[in-house]
Amino acid sequence: MAIADGDAKLLWGRAAGICSNPDCRADLTAVLEETRSYNVGEMAHIIARSEQGPRGTVGGGADTYENLILLCPTCHRHIDKSPEGTFTIEQLLNWKRDHEQGIRTQFSNVALDNLHDLKLEVTRLLIDNHSAWSNYGPESQTALDDPGSNAYKFWSLRKLDLIIPNNRKIINLIETNKHLLDIPALKVFAQFKTHAESFEQNQYERLDRYVTFPKEFSEIFEL
Repeated sequence: MAIADGDAKLLWGRAAGICSNPDCRADLTAVLEETRSYNVGEMAHIIARSEQGPRGTVGGGADTYENLILLCPTCHRHIDKSPEGTFTIEQLLNWKRDHEQGIRTQFSNVALDNLHDLKLEVTRLLIDNHSAWSNYGPESQTALDDPGSNAYKFWSLRKLDLIIPNNRKIINLIETNKHLLDIPALKVFAQFKTHAESFEQNQYERLDRYVTFPKEFSEIFEL
């Protein structure tokens, strides 16, 4: 049974396209960006599919998000080729849990002194998001000029490993510093949160409709 598209996207998005080995943390889209041909992330089984495989158990492991960890090829090969017991099921589960928790909580402890500093941090993240969209999104010049290019593939990955994590950073930043906002800004922030949550859900499971990016958010938070 192949890994379902939804499980693959969930794994990639929650790991933000970064190797889950705490001693590695390689960017798994770097090669794709340079060569425009392939991505280097590998969805490794925590419990091997085969009973005789690395960390194998009776009946084998499932092809589901819960039994997968995102790794670079080097770490994947090293972990699976190491003597039995070197890397345990519990250890890999802890790597995955800690890495994904770290991604979810990025910027949640960044307390800022004033609204200008908050806007500066948010602006930097919005610029990154907009750059990815304008360079590789469906309306980008690359996609329009060459429909056969891999811009769609790259955009699909960027949504998971850049846009979604950046949206989380923005939410965490503003949540921590909400005391700097007035009521109108808080209302627009609530709209952005709804957009970010539905945008993420739409990547994992196609929704009939979701809240689009509120233009008022850029007007309030960009410098």
